Formats: sequence, C-alpha cells, structure tokens
Amino acid sequence: MISYKLFFLCNIVYSRSINKKSGFMSAKKFKLRFRLKIFGVQLFIILFIVVIQGCAQNNPVIDVFPKGTILHGNVAYNNDTLQKHLLDIYLPPDAKGKIPLVVFIHGGGWLSNDKYVDIGYMKKTVAEIISSGFALASIDYRFSTQAVFPAQIQDCNRAIAFLYDNADKYGIDKNRFAVMGFSAGGHLASLVGLSENNDITTFFMPGTNDLFKFRAVVDFYGPAELILFPGASDEKSPEALLIGAAPLARPDLAKAASPVNYVDKNDPPFLIIHGEKDALVSTKHSQVLSSWLSVVGVQNELFIVKNAPHFGEMFDSDEVRNKVIAFLTKHLK
Repeated sequence: MISYKLFFLCNIVYSRSINKKSGFMSAKKFKLRFRLKIFGVQLFIILFIVVIQGCAQNNPVIDVFPKGTILHGNVAYNNDTLQKHLLDIYLPPDAKGKIPLVVFIHGGGWLSNDKYVDIGYMKKTVAEIISSGFALASIDYRFSTQAVFPAQIQDCNRAIAFLYDNADKYGIDKNRFAVMGFSAGGHLASLVGLSENNDITTFFMPGTNDLFKFRAVVDFYGPAELILFPGASDEKSPEALLIGAAPLARPDLAKAASPVNYVDKNDPPFLIIHGEKDALVSTKHSQVLSSWLSVVGVQNELFIVKNAPHFGEMFDSDEVRNKVIAFLTKHLK
C-alpha cells in the first residue's frame, strides 16, 4: 500500500516541478521549485527501494538455496489470476545445457500451506538438489475448500504441462522429469506419477498437454488409500473434504482419489519415505503402495525413518538426503 501512495505523491510533485511558466521567476520561486524537484527525486528513490525489498521478500525461502540460484518466482501456469495457480522455478547457477527437473508438491491436508512450507524444513535436501545440477519447481494448487477433487490433480498436471511446454525457455530437459511430494503433496505426486499412463481425462483441464513423462517419484508419507484413514467415516475429515464425502460413504470417490488404484507395470520407479511414529498418516499407506508396486514389478524402495513423526527436520537428515539424491541421480542423470 505504501508504494502506491509514494508513487502517487511522486507524480504530483514531479508534475508540479516541471510545470514551466513564461516570464520572470523570482529567486524565492526558483528555490521552492528546486526543493520540490529534490524532494521528488528522494521520494522516487524511496519508492524504488520499497519495491525492490518487496520483491525480495515475496520468496521467504530463497536463502535456503545455494548462492547464485536463479529464481523465476510466482509464474502463472494457467493463464489466470488465481493465487493458487502459481509456481516457482529454481535453477542452478551457471547451469550448462538442458537440466533435469524435480517438481515439488507441498502438503497440508489438501486445505492449507503453500509452495514454500516443506522447503522450510528440508533445507539441506533442497540445497543439494540444486547443487547437484537439478532444477526445482515448487507449485501451488487449489485447496479442497475451494474445489473438490479432481481439482488438485488437475492443477498439478496443468503446472507440469506448463513446465513441459516451456522447458526450452527455462533451460529444462523435458525428457527428464521427476516429481516429489510431502503428505498431501506425496499423495498428489504419487497420483500424478501413477495415473499419467492411464489416460484419465478427468485429471486434466481442457487443453492441457499430457505428453510429459516421469522418470522417478519421491513420495514422503503420502496417503495411498483413503479408506485406510481412521476418520474415513467422518464427513468433516480432510480426506472427506477432499472428495466431498466421507470415504466409507462414497467408496467410488475414495477409489478415484487413491493412488494405489492406478498402479501398473509401466509406472516409474518410486522412493517412498515414511516416519515410524507418524500419527497422522499411518505407515500402512506407504506399505500398501510399496506392496502393489512390487506385485506388478515396478522398482521401488520403502524407507521407514526411525522415530520420525509425520513431517519435520528428521527427514532432512544425512541418511534420508543421501537416499533422495542418489535416487534422483540414478534416474535423471
């Protein structure tokens, strides 16, 4: 708000200062006009500083990334003005040639948080992703309180299609995509990765390019089967808000939104990571997803982090981080 006021005031001052009149100008008027010009310049400088500082503050996690990381922030991926249809692209400094991309999907029960939140406690992992030569794109999507499923997966696919269509612009290799998600974002990352080869038209907005493929999926403690939740009969539970009904009351809707129902032999490799003491999303979700992948012959690894809760810095440990980087390097480099 202050920047607009300053801009308005600068306009007034500047306009008055250049309003030249014919005839004799007294020393008093000349001095006043000179002071007004100086004042206008000072206000312009203040305005410039405010705007620059505001732009820097728009991304609260940029300091997590290695020095020199190139940021393309708040890029609209659906050609509209919705706040939840924005993404951030982080590129390694001095990158040469086309680089592989990791798409980052945040958690929050499908009804909260944003594209910065999981970066905040995965600082070392995120930094190493960039320093290892990968690009990272963190995306926002509509909450279940704004639109029920499949709106969330439609948004994710739209964002990924945008990245695919604009890969050359950002120096990204469109043939080397991986997707990574956390909690609700892990659910969406799994769903995006598993359903991509199933031709589910309802998972795409009209006109969305569906040519992109994934070489790898990293799923951090994402729900895999909605009816496994203790609150599956509660119409006010997060999973019920997601699909618009309690999962046990509408098993058809729960099935359509559950990643395990899209597993087939052509799916990309999975790295599944879950906390041993997760009290929000049971380890059974990751176990059943891993089992289904194994049944059809899809390469996968399930890693249970000892004593870890649902989310937090325990997932940014050296052991977990090394697994993630090794997995991405194996499948994207």
